[in-house]
Amino acid sequence: MGLGTGDDAGVYAIDHERALVHTIDVFAPVVDSASDWGAIAAANALSDVYAMGAEPLTALQYLAWPRDDLPLDLASEVIEGGMDVMSDAGCTVLGGHSIGGPEPHYGFAVTGVVKQSSVLANSGGRPGDALVLTKPLGTGIIATAIKRDACPADIESTAIAVMKTLNREAAAAASRVGANAATDVTGFGLLGHLREMCAASGVGAQVVFDQVPLIDGVVDLLADGMWPGGSRRNLLALLGEMRTERDTDQVKLLVDAQTSGGLLLALPQDAVEPYLAEVESAVQVGELTSDKVIEVV
Repeated sequence: MGLGTGDDAGVYAIDHERALVHTIDVFAPVVDSASDWGAIAAANALSDVYAMGAEPLTALQYLAWPRDDLPLDLASEVIEGGMDVMSDAGCTVLGGHSIGGPEPHYGFAVTGVVKQSSVLANSGGRPGDALVLTKPLGTGIIATAIKRDACPADIESTAIAVMKTLNREAAAAASRVGANAATDVTGFGLLGHLREMCAASGVGAQVVFDQVPLIDGVVDLLADGMWPGGSRRNLLALLGEMRTERDTDQVKLLVDAQTSGGLLLALPQDAVEPYLAEVESAVQVGELTSDKVIEVV
């Protein structure tokens, strides 16, 4: 499995039963705290492995650092935050690479392992499957507010906690209940990643806006003009491919570019109740349909 269906990671069979899962994620700071940024970068990179139903094994870290502008002690804090999360995930960091650069960037290449029979791809969705989201939306808007010094401290701390949360338990529960398809919600936003799932699965979807979980305060930040460029590009890419009577601001929330977002799962209807009982943060936000159109109601 490679780029063909837009899955979250590449999968390579190493024998008749097992496969390796490979992914890489690197990005610029999204919060002010160096250690929190490092932790979020690690959780974000691990998320692609979890979304494929795999367990992370090893990682290599990458750091670009403006040595003349920022102290190396700050870089150490970034690395410490990332290493703590990797340790919590049971993922061994083997080494990495650092370079000088005009802006700081940090991230990981992660390798995981999975039984071939347990791979969670984005192509297995079926009409009638429930769409379940495991984290609230809004981190792109909040990160923009943080950069503009316009984010209340309580909203920032909530967003940091959401982004640092691993998708490990949510993915394990998805495998146990027999999820048909999975992806994690990151840079393309909820609707962008849903579009990839629908295209790969040959289905459509209906999303119920009022059921979509949002981080408290994000609606007000959007109304104040906190709207990232990546989210703007997502909206332009999707406008001609969905059907909705919702207002533009509501749709903006659904295409907001997320960092270390939750899993978006396609679950058989009989798996929804046991999954929601096991994963407290999970919410059903819609279902897959047979008409190959994404509709927001």
